[in-house]
Amino acid sequence: MGKKSKYPAFSNGAVSVNGQTIATTSKNGNTVTTNYNMSDSEKNLYDYVQNSFTDSLKNVNVFDDDTKKNLQAQVDAYTNKGLDLINDTYTPMINDLKNDIASRFGNFDNSVFMDNLNSIESNRADAMNSLAQDVLTQQSNLINDELSRRYNYLNLLSGTQNQMINNIMSYLGAAMQNSSAGNSYNQASYNATNGGGGGSSIDYANLLSTIGQAFLKSRF
Repeated sequence: MGKKSKYPAFSNGAVSVNGQTIATTSKNGNTVTTNYNMSDSEKNLYDYVQNSFTDSLKNVNVFDDDTKKNLQAQVDAYTNKGLDLINDTYTPMINDLKNDIASRFGNFDNSVFMDNLNSIESNRADAMNSLAQDVLTQQSNLINDELSRRYNYLNLLSGTQNQMINNIMSYLGAAMQNSSAGNSYNQASYNATNGGGGGSSIDYANLLSTIGQAFLKSRF
């Protein structure tokens, strides 16, 4: 009777890139562990993204004093530009009206002057009201733009973090699949050696088929 071979041991799995092992699967006692080895640059990036995401998330809707001052300065600049435009438009009109009335009537105490002046002032008041509405809109737009930039930054951090995790999980999966492929090979070899009534011949066709299937699972 042929002697049966020793039951196959657990096969460790590993993934290497450019000769550097980045993911491993091993067994210690009854515990199977799959580990990813981050490079220093990866760890620095991961820590930066994690810390930045946490800090940015808790402050995303909070404006510090510098941000408030910056937004207010932009609102003030927009307001002053609008006021200058209104003054540049209506002040010359009033001066022209005064000069015209003075040359024609010698004084401003007449209905022609008052009617024209009231018309100009009414238009200027409408322009001031429109400017006030525009200032509020501009203020809202500036706040929304600031928030949009912050949320876009959070999305960037989240996307980077998710991509890193997905890459890590892919490498871990590959390491586990490599271990599984090794175990499948060992099991197939053991079965071929000890099967068939204890014969010593190996069914290489079935063995290669089993290995090939395990390899395909590890790749797709």
